[in-house]
Amino acid sequence: MLFSGLHTEAQDTLQPPSSFLASAPSYNQKRFIYASSLAGVTYAGFSIGLYNSWYKNYDQSKFHLFNDNREWNQVDKAGHLFSAYFQSHFFYRGAKWTGSSENKSIYLGLLGGFLFQSTIEVMDGFSHDWGFSAGDMTANLLGLSGFYFQQKYWGQQKITIKENSWPVAYGNQLIPSVSGQSATTLKERTDQLFGSSALEKALKDYNVQTYWASFNIHSLLAEGNRWPEWLNLALGYGAGNLYGGFANSWQQGGETYHYKTNDRYRQFYLALDYDLRKIFKKKPYLNAVMHVLDLYKWPAPALEYNTLNGFSFHLMFRN
Repeated sequence: MLFSGLHTEAQDTLQPPSSFLASAPSYNQKRFIYASSLAGVTYAGFSIGLYNSWYKNYDQSKFHLFNDNREWNQVDKAGHLFSAYFQSHFFYRGAKWTGSSENKSIYLGLLGGFLFQSTIEVMDGFSHDWGFSAGDMTANLLGLSGFYFQQKYWGQQKITIKENSWPVAYGNQLIPSVSGQSATTLKERTDQLFGSSALEKALKDYNVQTYWASFNIHSLLAEGNRWPEWLNLALGYGAGNLYGGFANSWQQGGETYHYKTNDRYRQFYLALDYDLRKIFKKKPYLNAVMHVLDLYKWPAPALEYNTLNGFSFHLMFRN
């Protein structure tokens, strides 16, 4: 259900009903069973994998709340918004592929995104070291709303939510403890926080993640305008020097460490972007690939405002 329905609205008219990637002209029970089965298997695999790879390794407790609204300079909240947005959009595409009506597809999209994100929040709620976060759920709902209102009232996604990240190598510089009796390194600290593998760091390292609202200017202007259909403008948000959720202080081996406590900063961007959905519109298989790749904000010229260092320009910003 997630990827089989990735196509543009234009494909429904460009491709005959027999095309596998085209939406069915009316409700197709076989497609619906196939898509529902795939969605169910995906959800089960996601839930089991998430629990065994993360939550199983930590102490459990009774369901409780946790206020993490000030953590990670809110980059984690942007990540929740992004995840809820693209999941609801993909489920919507899957529902359209089965021939479901526009309204039904929209609500199935919302249901799919809500189910996946709520599962994470519930697992958090039973974890001793975390808890159910109202802030995370609010971000999830904002992502779902971003999909819903655009699809309901515009019939398309003129503003897409994207993400980009690029790994960085943390050095082995020594960080002495407050007592001066021991020391650790920045690499040891980041491996502890974000994991040691490239995949773990891409998912957990908030220092390298940037989230974007990408505006398709052509669709937002009056009909007949000459703005290139594939060229977007994007607003981005990120942060840096984050070596703890709330502050750059932590306990390790019975010692207390502080690192650049006052140097945590926020980053704001204005950048060019590419709407890959507008490329290869007449080639359904390539267009399906473009829908997936369009989740990522690819390198482009960008203007940055950094709360630590002020303004700077990047010829090809990647993170």
